[in-house]
Amino acid sequence: MNFPKDLKYTENDEWIRVEDGIGTIGITDFAQDQLSDIVFVEFIVNEGDSVAKGDACATVESVKAAADVYMPVSGEIVAVNENLPDAPESVNGDAYGAWMVKVKLSDPSELDGLLNAAAAESMERDH
Repeated sequence: MNFPKDLKYTENDEWIRVEDGIGTIGITDFAQDQLSDIVFVEFIVNEGDSVAKGDACATVESVKAAADVYMPVSGEIVAVNENLPDAPESVNGDAYGAWMVKVKLSDPSELDGLLNAAAAESMERDH
């Protein structure tokens, strides 16, 4: 599985890339592989919403199962990937390019509690 080193990860298989105080969030390559063929993405949040770390921001469904996508940090939603509901399979093709939401971080110190690439990869090997 692929775990880019410039990202942080949650134990629930979400990733976040932070640039200039904005976090881009999606699900990991491991998560999309476990879900298999993703056929549906629904957003639970909208642009402008305030969210807390741990809140669900989207639901992803595959031919196997459904899973919620959780916020790795708190903040304000500044963008939702409007293309995903029409092309949910793009998550299978590029888990790190098919982002879900972008959030303006309200507490950057929350990033300190997330996993780095090596820790995320090690955790997935143990599953």
